[in-house]
Amino acid sequence: MSYETLEVAIDDRGIARLTFNRPAKHNAMNTQFSNDMHAALAKLDDDPAVRVVVTTGAGESYSAGGDLGWMQEQADSDRAGRMAEARNFALMLRRLDNMRKPVIARVNGPAYGGGIGMISVSDIAIAADHCRFGLTEVRLGLIPATISPYVLARIGAAQARRWFINGRFFNAEQALQMGLLHEVVPADDLDAVVEKELNSILNAAPTAISLSKGLITQMMAAPAQDPLDFTIEQLADAWETDEAEVGIQAFFAKTPPPWRKS
Repeated sequence: MSYETLEVAIDDRGIARLTFNRPAKHNAMNTQFSNDMHAALAKLDDDPAVRVVVTTGAGESYSAGGDLGWMQEQADSDRAGRMAEARNFALMLRRLDNMRKPVIARVNGPAYGGGIGMISVSDIAIAADHCRFGLTEVRLGLIPATISPYVLARIGAAQARRWFINGRFFNAEQALQMGLLHEVVPADDLDAVVEKELNSILNAAPTAISLSKGLITQMMAAPAQDPLDFTIEQLADAWETDEAEVGIQAFFAKTPPPWRKS
């Protein structure tokens, strides 16, 4: 896979490392970035060899949010053009949010605006302790609109009420306390802690992981039927998968299931 703004590498364990690759621009996002992400995510989600996706940033930053040149283009555009660009980015976030594969955000540096959106649609977010964050859109007279559904789901309305409107920066410990991050570690330990999460995922059944992610989405969206009936049906469906049959047999036979990598 070759992209203008991304690097994608897949190892023999099925770990896809998706690196935002605009280090000179602090991995700021533009139209090409969104287009590259759409293409890369579609391929990774459809590739049966891929078990998990890790996002990170090249250089010193995770992502600085919107590229200044791209923002100037939006300022010079008309309403229809701005809405088209916003839709492209919003659909990219939705695609990442709906990935069947687990997504880990390896937050190696600062993340602002849209970068926080990328963290919010990740299943697991681990950051180095020096990282800084900010929802700074209001400083420009704008709002964090397209990322808001995911950031709200991540940190809740009480925290969003504060950070959406003050535009202030906050540190990794504050991001952890508000729920944006799952873990904060020294920069030298970041890869080891991410590897620990990867090993846990690789010991779990891929289809079961995908079904679990879908279950969360459905329950958060309030299923049309009674949650009791819905969850019973979901569990019954899971019992009928090939993975469940093989996994239960392996458990009682005290042998590793075929998906286990360690």
